[in-house]
Amino acid sequence: MLITAPCVVSLTWRLADAQDQAIDDLTEPLEFFYGGHDLLPKLEEALAGQRTGFEVDLHLEPEHGFGDYDADLVCFEARSLFPEHLEVGMQFDGLPEGAATTGMAPELIYTVTEAYPSHVVLDGNHPLAGIALRLAVKVCAVREASEDELEARSVSESALSVVSPQPPSPHMH
Repeated sequence: MLITAPCVVSLTWRLADAQDQAIDDLTEPLEFFYGGHDLLPKLEEALAGQRTGFEVDLHLEPEHGFGDYDADLVCFEARSLFPEHLEVGMQFDGLPEGAATTGMAPELIYTVTEAYPSHVVLDGNHPLAGIALRLAVKVCAVREASEDELEARSVSESALSVVSPQPPSPHMH
């Protein structure tokens, strides 16, 4: 079956930065909705019309990956707004209840980048924002999308952050 929208593709990949430092290795195939929001547009473009077994190496500048880093998505909030157990790297859906910062996107996932006794530094950028990436992808399977997948325009199990510019999950894949 050719990869044409809409369908579901099963992929493996190696994701690295521009210096070829590994970021993520997906060795077990994972399914993604092709023609929705599961994949980066440049990856969809490369996969168009291909079949099972196709392999491609992509170089993605930040604008084709997860965007440029936006310093305006960093804010400081009172430490008292957070759970007692708080670590750098923890992520929160939106800002905490009672946040003092205004104008921040509520749909973003904010990562704790620093924690002090009086305040916490939160970053709403995708962890890969501002980074040029190398993505080596292999198509392991292609199938028709189910009715549920067509309606959702996504494969629910993927919840992917690495190839989708959507907010990150705690896992890279």
